[in-house]
Amino acid sequence: MHGLVLDSPAALAEEATLAALLRCCVREVAGPRGLVWPAPPYLLLRVAGTLLRVRTSGGAALRFDGPPERLERGAWQPLTSGELVELAEAALSDRPSPPGAELAVPAPSSAELDVPAPANPEFAGQVAASRDAVAAILRARADATPPADPWLASEQALVYGHAFHPSPKARGGDGWLRYAPEAHAEFPVRLLGVREDVLAEEGDASALDKLGEAPTGYRLLPAHPWQLGLLRPAFGVELVDLGPGPVVAPTSSVRTVYAPDAESCLKFSLDVRITNCVRKNAWYELAGAVELTSRLTPVFEELSGRFPGARWLPEPGYRSAALGSRLLEGLSVIVRASPWTVCSPGVTPVLAGALALGTPPWDPLAWWSAYVSAVAPPVLELFFRHGVVLEPHLQNVLVGLDPSGLPVEAVFRDLEGAKLVAGRHDLAGLHPRVAESLTYDAERGWARVVYCLLVNHLTEIAATVAGDDDALLRELWLVARDVLAARADALGRPLPLSDLLAGAPLPAKANLGVRWSRAADRAAGYVPIANPLA
Repeated sequence: MHGLVLDSPAALAEEATLAALLRCCVREVAGPRGLVWPAPPYLLLRVAGTLLRVRTSGGAALRFDGPPERLERGAWQPLTSGELVELAEAALSDRPSPPGAELAVPAPSSAELDVPAPANPEFAGQVAASRDAVAAILRARADATPPADPWLASEQALVYGHAFHPSPKARGGDGWLRYAPEAHAEFPVRLLGVREDVLAEEGDASALDKLGEAPTGYRLLPAHPWQLGLLRPAFGVELVDLGPGPVVAPTSSVRTVYAPDAESCLKFSLDVRITNCVRKNAWYELAGAVELTSRLTPVFEELSGRFPGARWLPEPGYRSAALGSRLLEGLSVIVRASPWTVCSPGVTPVLAGALALGTPPWDPLAWWSAYVSAVAPPVLELFFRHGVVLEPHLQNVLVGLDPSGLPVEAVFRDLEGAKLVAGRHDLAGLHPRVAESLTYDAERGWARVVYCLLVNHLTEIAATVAGDDDALLRELWLVARDVLAARADALGRPLPLSDLLAGAPLPAKANLGVRWSRAADRAAGYVPIANPLA
């Protein structure tokens, strides 16, 4: 650890940063070039001419058992994140196009893909900033009290972030730690008053009125204090500052908070880059959330008839101030239902991402069968029968556990990532930009479903359930295959699902390529990885 105290925050942050970047290199740098080889108990890969090795388990999840090493002058030496950054930079500078551009795997069109620059001076700093953020989170977490609410505790458990991202905890701006869910933060929202004639509102945002009282002629608008500090709006007659409001707790996305007083979650705009994106509510996303809630309400009512455990968190309305586009978007807040309002009595919602970090259940096969049966069939039903694309990744799914810990419900959330399959829905009458933001073509939509459901989600849960037992991991995927095959039969064996069951490669999102090319997240391509269902 080069002078770091073992298990200190700095050492743990270095270990996590190195592991995440190495996973990216396996998937996006060495893998597509055929420079990854199994050499049990190690996995070998070559990056920029340097041979690396690491012990692995968990299949496609690439859980590392022990420190990665590099071959130097015939001897294996410990690898550091700084050294791997230099190797990755050398390899990425040599790549002619972004990952996914030349692959026969569904990906955005070539027009959407930006060719990476020969160098990215920001890259090393982003990786280092993410590592430093993890260390800061670990130090703050050691002195903080976790919430008593088990759901909130699970939301605040993702200390290390995305396992396949080069800088999962890099965050822009100053003072971020006081708003960090991983540090068990809580803080009062700031209450603003918007004069009624400049109020921007659509749908039902009445839950916001439970947070306090506005003066006569004004409507209440809660604001995230971090965002308010970034925007620095001019207060006057049309927009007034009413001071601190009720205390809220941030959920895993940072900008979405749980407001117990409103019995709702509040999704704020936040002009800060978190992982790949600046987390701002664009005007068309505000309108899109309300539109999708209206359209998906009858769909989920029908879905719950087939799958009683299927739940979702509607986003019935938003509120902001019509004081120019900057403040309209920057001060906007979307109301989202709380998971406690949709889960059955006695069922506890837990973030799937937190379950991926947990310990194996007492009966792994039965637990896994219940888990896959709760999460996967509703997603497939929505896509093939209703033309609806969900993003069921680890941060967008809450799993409802019964008192014994068995998965019995699946709660899907975040309508920003939900889309409608083009040609399957009548979007006449919508603003063209809103309609565009709500749709994917069928190929792109299917790639997104498969990536989120299988690559990002189920592979991670399976790795946790199996631990280092490769035989059990194979059994788990046989169980998953049976669940998906049964749904395929019920849907009439649609070709994309048949191809998946036949072993077609899985599309894995290229987060390293996106960060290296400094492209928008929507420009991310996919790299193919082996299909464990084969």
